[in-house]
Amino acid sequence: MKQIEAIIERAGDGTYSVYCKEEMFTGMGATSEDAQNNMLEQMQFYKQTAIKEGFAYPAFLDDEFEVVYKFDTKSLLEYYSGIISLSGMEKITGIHQKQLWNYLRTDTVPRRKQITKIENGLHLLGKELSSISL
Repeated sequence: MKQIEAIIERAGDGTYSVYCKEEMFTGMGATSEDAQNNMLEQMQFYKQTAIKEGFAYPAFLDDEFEVVYKFDTKSLLEYYSGIISLSGMEKITGIHQKQLWNYLRTDTVPRRKQITKIENGLHLLGKELSSISL
């Protein structure tokens, strides 16, 4: 099964866009999920139009494929800011909340090591939460 990597970004107006890194497809929406769904709809629309009009389209559209979505760091922090405070993010990542604020509110781009800390912290939190039963 082909895997397609797509990046999710939050725009200045609060909407979301998603674009494939190596394919030509994009999507937009009010939420991350809306943008993802819009991109998948665009893929199907492109395929249907190509078949109808008789032009070539990417072969993976005929098979099963998986889209792997990735947030850029700033958009991820914005997306989850209403759920996890910067203080909470500091606790799970080990990155001081002032530095996280810089990633969130300025054009500061974190080094790969910092991105890995954020990813690992969120994955650990997800693992802990999924093991809870009530």
